[in-house]
Amino acid sequence: MPFVLKKYKAVKGKKIQQFLLDEAGLSLSISQKLLSKNRVFNDQGNTLKNGQILKGDYVQVAVFEGHTRGLKPLFEVEDFAVFDKPSGIMVHPTRKDTPYCLLDEIRHHFGDKADLAHRIDAETSGLVLVAKNKQASTVLKNLFENRECNKEYLALVKGQLKNNITIDKPISKSSGIIGIKMTCENQDGKASTTHIQPLKFNEQDNTTLVKAIPVTGRQHQIRVHLDSIGHTIVGDPIYGVDDQIADQCLKKTLTDEQRIELTGAKRLMLHANNLSFRYQDVEYDITSILKDPVFK
Repeated sequence: MPFVLKKYKAVKGKKIQQFLLDEAGLSLSISQKLLSKNRVFNDQGNTLKNGQILKGDYVQVAVFEGHTRGLKPLFEVEDFAVFDKPSGIMVHPTRKDTPYCLLDEIRHHFGDKADLAHRIDAETSGLVLVAKNKQASTVLKNLFENRECNKEYLALVKGQLKNNITIDKPISKSSGIIGIKMTCENQDGKASTTHIQPLKFNEQDNTTLVKAIPVTGRQHQIRVHLDSIGHTIVGDPIYGVDDQIADQCLKKTLTDEQRIELTGAKRLMLHANNLSFRYQDVEYDITSILKDPVFK
């Protein structure tokens, strides 16, 4: 379990934020973060809010403690590392009971100050850049925000794509029942650009292996852009299927066989294959070695 409850003897009459500083030994920023994320509780399990006066006997704090399942960095220097993430592993916990995610490995290998420089979807495999310290985290996150880190993906898409294409369509939240779904149908969405290059067509199953280079970094950008031109990524549980099927996929109520029949694969066939960027006057060009056989 990545989140564990640490128990402290309460000082009755003291404000919770001051208690976390004085008695739990936490920094101001961490204390504020824990309170804002509802990770501080009294001895009855009720959430404690900023400004509350302690009345119970104990204070419990849910803290993240990483553990390993054997995943090691693909590449590592003093300030950062790159993991080659398998499909099916979330990069960050979404709930207190999330059993395992990439952040477990990051904190296990590099400690509490290490963090993700960016994120990819759980079903997307491939490269994830990790900062080992706060200073590196700021620099690396700025690289992504300023579009100074080049990302290349491989995707297996439905149908034959013959020519290079640049998809230049705005992206916004979909109004359907799937809360995380995006759309290109709203012209008021955020400007988004993706370059697509076909690599190999498989006539037997009518799929095309493509290289996708996102210029911008919107949620589900490659997935929604490819779906918008009629070349949905094979195995996509959200795009290219109706919302009822998507809901079943997300709730994991479908068998692998049903998922394959409805989407073409039991996983999203999208792979973060290459990262290239400049850090402290050094050029880095890192390519994944962890590929599903279909991507080779």
